[in-house]
Amino acid sequence: MNPDALRGHMDALLLSVLEREPLHGYAIIEALQERSGGALSVPTGTVYPALRRLERIGYLSSEWATVGGRKRRTYRLTDAGRRQLEGERSAWREFTTVIGSVLRAEARASG
Repeated sequence: MNPDALRGHMDALLLSVLEREPLHGYAIIEALQERSGGALSVPTGTVYPALRRLERIGYLSSEWATVGGRKRRTYRLTDAGRRQLEGERSAWREFTTVIGSVLRAEARASG
């Protein structure tokens, strides 16, 4: 998948992955890849700064936990993060509806 296609959507993807349960950074990356059927392979250099930024603005909280015998920072969605995720989902539905209608119109016009 083209990395440019993810621009502007990373926050929503991260918040969505953390909606179910708290996860550490590497587990978040694995969840993105699994939930996308392998289409998303997001580098740690993209994920970790985004997680720290989302924590700074209050959408995530984090704490140290021992996972598989290793100490890792786990991230959890806050109430503000849940509200933001709902807003992101609403914006995404609107975006896909608008873009879809334009693309379908082009397909009909040329067909």
